[in-house]
Amino acid sequence: MNKAVFLDRDGVINEVLSNRVKFVNKPEQMYLLEGVGEAVKLLNDAGYFVFVVTNQGGVGLGYMKEEMLLKVHEKMKHDIEEYGGKIDDIIYCPHKPHAGCACRKPEPEMLHQLAKKHNVNLNESFMIGDRDVDIQAGKQAGTNTILIGDEKELADFQFRSLYEAAFWITQK
Repeated sequence: MNKAVFLDRDGVINEVLSNRVKFVNKPEQMYLLEGVGEAVKLLNDAGYFVFVVTNQGGVGLGYMKEEMLLKVHEKMKHDIEEYGGKIDDIIYCPHKPHAGCACRKPEPEMLHQLAKKHNVNLNESFMIGDRDVDIQAGKQAGTNTILIGDEKELADFQFRSLYEAAFWITQK
């Protein structure tokens, strides 16, 4: 079985609620956080699949069309590839917040789908996020959990950046 690192997108991979961008609704609003490309490459080189699992309620709310979301994700993948990193798969929940769907984090459905598709052992994998819903989804799926940032959540581990987390994972 394979091992994977599941990444939340906004706040872990790219800027959000920053001076440059509030939300990412267009490709030109996609700015990688410092060290993200290098972090993904470290994880790839260590034999981890790298997946993006992201709630994108802006689609369900009408702020963005799915075609534009796919263009945003293509830009994200391209920007990471410039550092030699590779995103192996992306899954997203397009539903409105509080829609009651099974795929929206904190529900673990997106992680389960990717694990089944790519033959991933969830117990040897990590969910990395910057919010409680990411950590809850990871815990429900049976992964180790890592929180990025200063919030006090019930994650197994906590780091200031994706690069620090990736470095730690690859040194284990």
